[in-house]
Amino acid sequence: MRRLSSIAEVRAAVHAWRHSGERVVFVPTMGNLHAGHMSLIQAARAHGERFVASIFVNPMQFGPNEDFAHYPRTPEHDEHLLREAGCDLMFMPDVAEIYPHGAEGATRVEVPGLSDILCGEFRPGHFQGVTTVVCKLLHIVEPDAAVFGEKDFQQLTVIRRMVSELCMPVHIIAAPTVRDADGLALSSRNQYLSEAERVRAAALHRALMAAADRLAGGERDYAAVERDGLRALEGQGFRPDYFAVRRADDLGLPTADSAHLVVLTAAHLGKARLIDNVQVRR
Repeated sequence: MRRLSSIAEVRAAVHAWRHSGERVVFVPTMGNLHAGHMSLIQAARAHGERFVASIFVNPMQFGPNEDFAHYPRTPEHDEHLLREAGCDLMFMPDVAEIYPHGAEGATRVEVPGLSDILCGEFRPGHFQGVTTVVCKLLHIVEPDAAVFGEKDFQQLTVIRRMVSELCMPVHIIAAPTVRDADGLALSSRNQYLSEAERVRAAALHRALMAAADRLAGGERDYAAVERDGLRALEGQGFRPDYFAVRRADDLGLPTADSAHLVVLTAAHLGKARLIDNVQVRR
């Protein structure tokens, strides 16, 4: 595996592969890798011969009171995991390589509407930062396909919309959420939980599953499902931002005949802000 930090080097490597007729699959990450990230690499194997992963903590997607400076950075550990997973190229640029004029004054890419609801309501500007950096990375790597996890379902939806509307020739692949035995979705932010909070954190998935069961059973009172989900989380000591039932294809408000739904939540527990979702087909 090659570890590169410049755009020019990455483009040269990828162009050589493509010239040889090899398909390139890309997995963008912010590093501090865990088994959930490795599942993205595994998902990539079915779609190409060459695999690129990026490690870049993107300052543009962090709010003024969020944890950019303290976001865990483990580049040597990440490199080891990527080598073990069979990754061909690790792209780890510094901020100046991605934002040569600074993140504050950088050209921005925005998906209106989808970026302003759910997590976007509580983290203004977050998805603009996500779409800007993902757009730049996709133009740098020019992959045939890129893999994103379903754990951040809103992010996946926003990126799919961006790629479609900007006519980008890349196939977006959704990888299933990887969970611990008690159902908690794997996340770099789980390490902010104390031992007691980690035990209680499993209630997040239980609340989602309870809502999903009601919806699969024919429940159409979405407001009641959302209200009960919020109460369940608050009863376990969470400070929820939202607990929402939406259409899975576009995150719009569901109607009585909506067949593919997603239940999404974001909630604070101690120092951690946890997100998760469960899809429902009926």
